[in-house]
Amino acid sequence: MEVTIVGAGLVGCLLACFLARRDHQVVLYERRHDPREHGPDRGRSINLAISERGIDALRRLGLDGKVLDAALPMAGRMMHAPDGALTFQPYSADRRHAINSIGRAELNRKLLDAATAHPGVEVRFGQRLAGLDERTGELEFEPGPGRRARVVIGADGAYSAVRARLQQLPGVSFSQDYLDYGYKELSIPPRQGRFAMEPGALHIWPRGRSMMIALPNPDRSFTCTLFWPHKSLAALDSPRKIGAYFAEHYPDAFELMPDLIPAYLDNPVGHLVTMHCSPWHVTTGGVTIGLVGDAAHAIVPFYGQGANCGFEDCVELDRCLDEAGDDFPRALELFERRKADTDVIARLALDNFVEMRDKVGSRMFLAGKRVEHALERVVPGYVSRYELVSFSTTPYAQVERRVARQRRWVAAGTGAAALALVLASRTLARRTKRTTHSISG
Repeated sequence: MEVTIVGAGLVGCLLACFLARRDHQVVLYERRHDPREHGPDRGRSINLAISERGIDALRRLGLDGKVLDAALPMAGRMMHAPDGALTFQPYSADRRHAINSIGRAELNRKLLDAATAHPGVEVRFGQRLAGLDERTGELEFEPGPGRRARVVIGADGAYSAVRARLQQLPGVSFSQDYLDYGYKELSIPPRQGRFAMEPGALHIWPRGRSMMIALPNPDRSFTCTLFWPHKSLAALDSPRKIGAYFAEHYPDAFELMPDLIPAYLDNPVGHLVTMHCSPWHVTTGGVTIGLVGDAAHAIVPFYGQGANCGFEDCVELDRCLDEAGDDFPRALELFERRKADTDVIARLALDNFVEMRDKVGSRMFLAGKRVEHALERVVPGYVSRYELVSFSTTPYAQVERRVARQRRWVAAGTGAAALALVLASRTLARRTKRTTHSISG
């Protein structure tokens, strides 16, 4: 089968590798120029945190080693208080697990190399999808000639042109929810050739209604990202305001950011959106159109699962093709079962934003994490939600159900222990009373 994939980003390239392994011919269309020859868009290279779901997908293709060689492991969060005090929060009880920081552009280059290494994969850059006819499979591109395809898969991101066409069809529902927050990229360069901060952690400056994070890079710099309300981002409109604000609210980072003011003024503000679409595929006559990754289910980045979830889509679609005997209409119909999982991670990502922004710096939150890690060590089978999401391939919907069961176990166990303590206290009181009565008698 010849398959057309629109979008040669992370998910499109990885899916091309999976399909080429199945001996399908793949043509990738990408509106950008080849990122291996052109740098990333200014201020749009937010680092990714690759964890087990993404690594599992890469491992199936033998790409995990190449990708992780360009990544830096982060074993926990490093919290930066306003007074500069640091608190490290490990991701797992035994500190054995880590998420891996890698630049989006670097990962895209590696996946493009992997995809184009297959003789059955072709990539056409600088081609923007301008039209799609779901009845005939006719695709129009600007510039360049069109083509006709029997199978079209949209892997073209949150603002997918393929999905935009499907949204116009009867029976296809779509919704999008924007946070009133934006993001802006900054950086912390190396100091005297070394990392300016601890490289083995994801750094967070939680400030109530806003936060900044920083992830390490192999060149010993850190990519920083502000997540602020749009009004706050717009309010800092002069060098004086920018410098004064950062000196007050991020004093330790301010000292490490010599290019803060030009970067703040020049880099664009990105938007944070959750998108839902249903169904993810349409078959009309002999033409099948499907969606994967952000084109099907864009989520906010606060669980570090966007790329991981998209890579897991490729694994699941590959599994569906196995079940369907490479019948694409049937496989894409089976693939719809994944929506239960993507709905859950979309909700968890929003919940984790509140945790990272408001809670991670509080003593109560830290105490809760210590209790959770203690439960992981002493209660057989108990695993935290974060660990299940980031360090396993347990389906997201199953994670939510398992965590709910674990909480019931703990509540029941705590209640039983409390009851046993009360009964023991009453028994001891009765015995003490009898002994006292005997002596006095």
